[in-house]
Amino acid sequence: MRTDPAGDQDERMMRLALDQAHAAAARGETPVGAVILDPRTGEVVAAAGNGPIGAHDPTAHAEIAAMRIAAAKLENYRLTDLTLVVTLEPCAMCAGAISHARIGRVVFGAEDPKGGAVLHGPRFFAQPTCHWRPEVTGGVLAEESAELLRGFFRARRKK
Repeated sequence: MRTDPAGDQDERMMRLALDQAHAAAARGETPVGAVILDPRTGEVVAAAGNGPIGAHDPTAHAEIAAMRIAAAKLENYRLTDLTLVVTLEPCAMCAGAISHARIGRVVFGAEDPKGGAVLHGPRFFAQPTCHWRPEVTGGVLAEESAELLRGFFRARRKK
C-alpha cells in the first residue's frame, strides 16, 4: 500500500469513482465510474458513471460524462491541470477526449487489455499525433475495480 500523499489521495478519489461505478451497475450499465479532481484545492469538480444505455448515447462513458460536467461547471472546455480518476483504463474514444480537454493527469484502476487505449491497443498518448499527453498512473485499487466488472458480467451471463 502506498504511503505518499498523492497515493492516498488517488485511493480516496478511486473510492469515489468506485461509488459511481456501483451506481452505474445498479442502473444496468457497465460498472465504470469517474471523478475529476482539482488537485490544487482537493475539490471534486465532477463525478459520473457509465451511461450509454440509459442515455441512448454511445459516447456516454464515465470519463466523457465527467468531463462534460466539469467543462460546464468551469465554463471551459479545457480542463488543464485537473486529474481524472477512472476505474478502468480509458478506451481510444475517451483517451482522445482526455487529450483534447488537456487533462493534466489520469489515474485508472483496472487495466483493459481488450478495449484499453493507454497501456494497451493503440497506446493513444504515446502516438506522435497525440497533441496533449497527461501524466498517467495505473493500477490504483485495480483488483477491486476488476472484480466489480467481473462480477457484473458473470451475473449477466447467468441470466
